[in-house]
Amino acid sequence: MVRMLPDDALTRAQQGDPAGFEWIYSQLSPLVLGYFSGRGAEDPEGLTQEVFLTVFTKVTSLQGGPGALRTFVFSVAHARWVDEVRRKARGPVLTGYEPETDSRTSASAESVALDRFGEGNVEELLAALKDEHREVLLLRIVAGLTLEQVGDVMDRSTGSIKQLQRRGLLRLKELVELNQKEAS
Repeated sequence: MVRMLPDDALTRAQQGDPAGFEWIYSQLSPLVLGYFSGRGAEDPEGLTQEVFLTVFTKVTSLQGGPGALRTFVFSVAHARWVDEVRRKARGPVLTGYEPETDSRTSASAESVALDRFGEGNVEELLAALKDEHREVLLLRIVAGLTLEQVGDVMDRSTGSIKQLQRRGLLRLKELVELNQKEAS
């Protein structure tokens, strides 16, 4: 569901009215959080807060109304995600698994089946997509951006975004069908 901002929310925020900031945050932060969660961020809540700190410090210079605000918010979110990926790439690889001390047991068949069709499966399916397909689908479905807005965020043409979305959805369909065959 695409959340709608009141027409004057951006104007009110630009004038320093707390209600404008509150509307912007309450309507867009769940979408940004969903975007980061779908990307597999370690701390999606923290990244969401960083996005809105940046957005609110620059809101006075933003022009173009609610559509431009939404595009700007997800441009900042995308930039934060890229920063997160780069930070992880520079960090050390941690290995903490020691088989002698692992006390876990195997899950039951019911647990495995329930998990396969639960929230974890969505993340698994998204992880199986190419990065650019996953990015487009998250921005279109979770964030509710238009093709043009996704193009602005990803610095690509609308036609390119349409193709990425089409290919991503086709691959997602293949993965779901494969999972259903494996489950039966």
